Amino acid sequence: MTDLTEIKAAARKAAFARRKAAFDTRLPGTAGRLSEVLAGHRGVPLSGYMPIRTEIDPVAAMAEASAYGPVGVPVIQAAGQPLKFSRWTPEGTLKDGPFGAKVPEVDDYFDPEILIVPLVAFDAQGGRLGYGGGFYDRTLQGLRVKRPTLAIGFAFDAQEAKGLPLEPTDQPLDMVITESRVLTFSA
Repeated sequence: MTDLTEIKAAARKAAFARRKAAFDTRLPGTAGRLSEVLAGHRGVPLSGYMPIRTEIDPVAAMAEASAYGPVGVPVIQAAGQPLKFSRWTPEGTLKDGPFGAKVPEVDDYFDPEILIVPLVAFDAQGGRLGYGGGFYDRTLQGLRVKRPTLAIGFAFDAQEAKGLPLEPTDQPLDMVITESRVLTFSA
């Protein structure tokens, strides 16, 4: 175990505790600001996520966006591989996917241009601490080689942290949307 591995584990533990506290006291309408931002990108293919555990829930904003263009959710293919995104609709049938996240019963893959990214913690510069599998980092790197891809972190305010242990392979967020604010970052 490296020092960085231990530092990241400690940062995740603290961030999970903050996220759980925010989740337990959340108010209705946490996806309102996300909906407002996505309204400016109507019709652009996007991916959200089906929330697990104490993640902030983007489904209301995803449902609204689905009236204007394709919306997908991530599907894990295998460890060490990038994510694929399968078309999702609010009325579509879902099945259990890896790590407890629901995925569409029928795969219909496409490449989104906007990714709503779940996270454990974020910083004021667009850094993101995820679960540690590197799925979003690999995926964003691959998509960004093909075309501009907007990565929007979606989180509770309480998930902001200082001094995140980041690595050169960590893909930055372009924006973070919380229940109360929108942060944008320049590349």
